[in-house]
Amino acid sequence: MVPGEPREVSPREAEVLAGLAEHLTNAQIAHRLRISVRTVESHVSSLLRKYGVANRAALVALSGPQPSPSARPGHVEGIPVSHTSFIGRRQERQEALAALTRAAPVCLVGPGGVGKTRLAAVLAQAASASFPAGGAFIDLTPVGEGFVLRTVADALGLAERPPQPLESVVAGRLALGRSLLVLDNCEHLLDEVGDLVERLRSDCPQAGILIASRERPGLPGERVITVPPLAGEAETLFLDRARAIDPGFAAEPAVVAEVCARLDGLPLAIELAASRVAVLGVDVLRVGLQDRLRLLSGARGRPPRHRSLRAVIGWSYDLLEEEERALLRRLAVFAGGFDLAAATALRPDTPPSATADVIGRLADKSLIGVVGGGRWRLLETIRAFAADRLADSGETEETLQLRLRWAAGTAATLESRLDGTWAPQFDLVADDLRATLADTPAVPDRQAHRLARSLAHLTFARRFHREAIGHYVAAADRARDAVDGHQDLLNAAATAVSIADGPLAFRLLMRAADQAERADQAEPAGLRAATLASALVVTHRYRGAHDRDPMSEHLPALIDKASVGAAPADPRTAALVAIARAWDQDGLEPARSAVEAARECGDVIVLLGALDVLTRAYARAGRMRAVQRICQERLTLIEHLRAHEPSAAAEIVDTFHSAARAELCVGDLPAALAVADRAQREDPIGEHPYLSIPKTIRPLALSGRFPEVFQQAPAMWEAWHQAGSPGSAWMSTAISAAALAHGLAGTGEFDLWRSRALEMARTEDAASSPVLAPFAAFVDARVAVHTRAYHQAAALVERAFAPFTVRWYEAYARAAGAELAVVARLPEAAERVAAAMPYAEQNDWAAACLARTRGILHGDRDALAEAVERWTSIDARFERACTLRLPAGREGSTPR
Repeated sequence: MVPGEPREVSPREAEVLAGLAEHLTNAQIAHRLRISVRTVESHVSSLLRKYGVANRAALVALSGPQPSPSARPGHVEGIPVSHTSFIGRRQERQEALAALTRAAPVCLVGPGGVGKTRLAAVLAQAASASFPAGGAFIDLTPVGEGFVLRTVADALGLAERPPQPLESVVAGRLALGRSLLVLDNCEHLLDEVGDLVERLRSDCPQAGILIASRERPGLPGERVITVPPLAGEAETLFLDRARAIDPGFAAEPAVVAEVCARLDGLPLAIELAASRVAVLGVDVLRVGLQDRLRLLSGARGRPPRHRSLRAVIGWSYDLLEEEERALLRRLAVFAGGFDLAAATALRPDTPPSATADVIGRLADKSLIGVVGGGRWRLLETIRAFAADRLADSGETEETLQLRLRWAAGTAATLESRLDGTWAPQFDLVADDLRATLADTPAVPDRQAHRLARSLAHLTFARRFHREAIGHYVAAADRARDAVDGHQDLLNAAATAVSIADGPLAFRLLMRAADQAERADQAEPAGLRAATLASALVVTHRYRGAHDRDPMSEHLPALIDKASVGAAPADPRTAALVAIARAWDQDGLEPARSAVEAARECGDVIVLLGALDVLTRAYARAGRMRAVQRICQERLTLIEHLRAHEPSAAAEIVDTFHSAARAELCVGDLPAALAVADRAQREDPIGEHPYLSIPKTIRPLALSGRFPEVFQQAPAMWEAWHQAGSPGSAWMSTAISAAALAHGLAGTGEFDLWRSRALEMARTEDAASSPVLAPFAAFVDARVAVHTRAYHQAAALVERAFAPFTVRWYEAYARAAGAELAVVARLPEAAERVAAAMPYAEQNDWAAACLARTRGILHGDRDALAEAVERWTSIDARFERACTLRLPAGREGSTPR
């Protein structure tokens, strides 16, 4: 079939296609659609067949921009569903809908219980057709300080893409089209919400923003719409809700009006009263309201927005039996909802069956809302009231301790399931786990430490990497002994390494070294030596020379000092120290010794680190085949590692990066692409907008698959800029590869992408960048050969044969330089070819290029045939085509 003309696509396939168009991983699509990853893979395979294309990148390119499920016209995710009629608010609705058409945030402001959430939901539904890119309705009630951005990203179905700032990811999603973002119950997070809204208004001014809060946020240019208590509609609301319970309910209009007036026209108070009137009757209800609605004016420490509603909830509370009151008070500690196990944890001496009975009674009395799936939650106003009663009862400290025990146990249970299905359950309790930890002081405490460590592990596995680092540090602060605190800091450092934040990892390791020195154990010096060794490795392995901490210069001496008291029988410490010295001393022998020590210690993580320093040593010696073999061993070693463990994840990430580069450096383009493809599936940090793309751009460009390069390179460039253009010289070779593709394809953008590579490498001259120099020299020489731009041939050849500090791509530069010398007929052409020939043993691409070069130089048909065969074997289709176009045996021909 013709690519791009698919057979009929099912609705579910369309949803999967939308996720692909957003560059989501299969796991992210599965989470969004609440289906299994295997089902997503099945749909992707079906779409590939229907579109007649070979891979997901081509599928997205052919299908064009696709709306995500949350971007369908009329589809704003998370709008609360109500099964009762909406009464009144005509003027507020008209004003708000009109205001949403303008580029300013709309703020619904009013007291608690006045109906802001319900009005916001009605507005979101009514306005959704005007926001074709969809959006999200987000309740911030359970969200703690520092997690607004994370919550918004989750609601929009967005994944963290470190080190790109998450706010850039959110802004990028909302800028895709006209989107609507509704933020409900913001009063406890006004500063944080205000900062986020200001950023979003700057980056995506067409997005509609609707805020519901008990207090206006005070944003510049905001359109504030006050939501007052109901007036004439209050009686209609009362009758509607009362008759929903008792269809035969009737009362005199004047009596109903009196009740509503005494309830201050607050919808929540009216609905609570209406839910009781069928049982009590209107006359008893009127009696029960005596004195209960009196405003708590002058009550210090109590927000005015709670006062009237407290009276209504207090009356309902007074009607409860004591065991109902006791449970309701304690349930106030749960911000995000609870299940039976959580509620039972607050009543350790009560059977679950009894707790279930009380929950049912409270739900019947509208004091507990049913969330579904065996979960409930308190309305926020009721929760606030219950919290006050909890404090008055003197039970707060005991209840918080019970919640801490529940949270620590729940987090530990979820942690034990990390190799299975755990994420959906974690998402349900995550806010309460976070809130519980936040309520614990940063002092040694067994339960708080247990919670912090488990929560860190869970958030790391959930790919909330920055959050995980914070929780690991919190665990270290709450550890009861230095050994535990030391391990927490090691995990924090490994998490920083996994997201390429070397400077942070170094600082955490130095703090861990101080902790190790204080550790109360038999051989503390060995622990400190190992930690200092890890810090030294980070300075070489994960940090550029320009940003090394001055402290790193003193590490070798510190390691020697710390090693003096280390136990000689500790092979792991010995191996780590050997690895650190191999990085610091440079050379094959120290690296081989480090690998030998690592094999003896039997720790796979340590061995992976030792093999990495050995690859560096072999690369400096120009022995790329040896580098390839080592990286293949590393790929085998990571197969059985647990990717949710920070130390393992750091090695998995680095192994994929190193292996993809190693395959490229021996010219095996299919193998390089295979590693990149595997990395997209298995890399613990997931697909990344610019850290993962270099693995594919370079082999794609060398293979001649230029359209795919033209699709991926701009995305990488834009994402890098959105992340603040972090120092990343190693990625500049990918942008240089894009320049190669443009130069060979003749698009006219060669100079543009060449200059971008220099910008990314932070240099004005490629030769001054150790990483970029050989690859840029190769690109310039190869494009000069193709375009017959021989006027600077001598200088380009000289650059291609310059001594390079970083030799990863030296073979490409030498081979392309030799070919340029031949086609430009430089006097030293034969000598250049001879000088380049040893590289044919180390690189298949170079071998093919040099075979073609010999064919041109000597008019050798056999050499040209050999070149064609070699190009075919590595799937270098463009180079193969160029070679086939050469007049066979004609001396001095130019490959075009």
